[in-house]
Amino acid sequence: MEVKTALTETAILKCRDAMLALRPHIAPAAFVPMVKEMIAEGYQLAYVEADGKAAAVIGYRYLQYLYNGKHIYIDDLSTLPEYRGKGYAGLLLDYVESEAIVKGYQAVTLDSGHHRAAAHRLYMNKGFTIVAHHFSKTLK
Repeated sequence: MEVKTALTETAILKCRDAMLALRPHIAPAAFVPMVKEMIAEGYQLAYVEADGKAAAVIGYRYLQYLYNGKHIYIDDLSTLPEYRGKGYAGLLLDYVESEAIVKGYQAVTLDSGHHRAAAHRLYMNKGFTIVAHHFSKTLK
């Protein structure tokens, strides 16, 4: 299994269905322009292909914060329902961890909805720990 990076519009579009499984609020037509804008801001999109489509995707950024130094922050990790349980998400997490190690970064971080128990099991099995609560305020 090979992890590929989505750099072209064609590759980004290939990732759309897997990403919309996690982010259904995004209009399908808005996906490619949004990701292209995010890539210009430092977002990275990678995927594992199966049966000619992206079966699983991961979106991440290289960041630096005062509290934990240089790290990779995972924005998105999603697998199409029919490909879950095949190890694709774990492979993508390993890929991002390897990227962080090569760059000499101190950590890989992510936020996850409190209701996503299956995802939390994966993260814990991959060595992640719960270190904070994430707070958000929606502005009108």
